[in-house]
Amino acid sequence: MTTLRQPYYELSPDVYKGFLQASQALERCTLEKSLLEMVYLRVSQINGCAFCLDMHSKALRKAGVDQRKLDALAGWRISAHFSEQEQVALAWAESLTHISTTHAGDDVYQPLLAHFSAAEISDLTFAISLMNAFNRLAVSMRM
Repeated sequence: MTTLRQPYYELSPDVYKGFLQASQALERCTLEKSLLEMVYLRVSQINGCAFCLDMHSKALRKAGVDQRKLDALAGWRISAHFSEQEQVALAWAESLTHISTTHAGDDVYQPLLAHFSAAEISDLTFAISLMNAFNRLAVSMRM
């Protein structure tokens, strides 16, 4: 067990409240909740955020997602468990999480257009960005 470096949620309550409000707004968007949770879990896997890994895997199991699918998430590109829509969302999540090297290329963006509306792509992008921010807070402050 690690010790929390700084209670960022107490030290910067207004900023943290903004993050929570963004998260709550995303809960009301038209994207499937299980898709959002899967994206959150994949981003958290990449970022090594143990707190978020636990939270989002529990949420997916509670929603009835098969454990085999969760077990295959890190290998989604070669797994038969994921729909084409999930695959393009996961590719976008990985691209944005590694944006310094991927630059969110058109090869990853264009497939989104066949599966999501413009508003859903915007919401998905906000969700990925927010999860990366939450991961960075939790990992850096040893949540």
